[in-house]
Amino acid sequence: MATFAAMFEPLVSLPENSPAVEGRWFLVDERQQILLLDGQIPVGSEPPVGNGTSTQHLLGVDDGTPIWAVRASSGFDDPEDAEWVNLRALFGRIPEPEWALAGRASQVLMWDRDHQFCGRCGSKNQPHPSDRALVCPDCKLMSFPRISPAVIMLVERDDGKALLAWGAQFPGRFFSALAGFVEPGESLEECVAREVKEEVGIEVDNIRYFGSQPWPFPHSMMIGFQARYVSGDLVLQEEEIVEAGWYGPDDLPPVPKGGMSIAGWLIEDWLKRVS
Repeated sequence: MATFAAMFEPLVSLPENSPAVEGRWFLVDERQQILLLDGQIPVGSEPPVGNGTSTQHLLGVDDGTPIWAVRASSGFDDPEDAEWVNLRALFGRIPEPEWALAGRASQVLMWDRDHQFCGRCGSKNQPHPSDRALVCPDCKLMSFPRISPAVIMLVERDDGKALLAWGAQFPGRFFSALAGFVEPGESLEECVAREVKEEVGIEVDNIRYFGSQPWPFPHSMMIGFQARYVSGDLVLQEEEIVEAGWYGPDDLPPVPKGGMSIAGWLIEDWLKRVS
């Protein structure tokens, strides 16, 4: 499973009288692309030169270096050696801890853009002085960054095979673990059992926590589980699942293995255990 640097400290403002130090600048454009300069995240005492930078948030400090998220509007003048890279395509181009920070920057800026006005009374929101929040000056409603919890689970049979499915969201034939969003009032384990039953019609038990991953597409928290098949035949929820089946290590369809997603980590872990 991927691991990330433990030196990052989330902050919304630097301590008073902090010395001026260079920071890393995660510039995100209107298409959620990240700016690279000469193939790297820009570093400096201020954002890269441009007339179209707008919203700016301090994300925190990484081993003493301030980490900034900046929205680059359509009027931004690209510096020399500039390259805008989609967040998915950025994986592998920069170190994994930086890729995680890029995802954090994308989510914070999207939240700021989508919560400019109070959802209760319509007044213009203002930044909270000490929390990662926007607050209404009139009714005092606070808006925090949106995070949507979702479970992702690899179901295994006693014969060593795993359930893999081709989801309708994939344009080409590509299989992965089942996944779904958590309902209000539902535990994570209840969500695992419900989603498996809804999507493929089988019963599971022995639901075990595997790990979690922030997933900035656009603002999910993926919580991974392993589960054991109990009973039932595969009956697919056709609007969600195109194809599903039980597969062993020697007859795998196209699947993620390791890589950037917890789906790949689940499958990689299973392959190591059964091989």
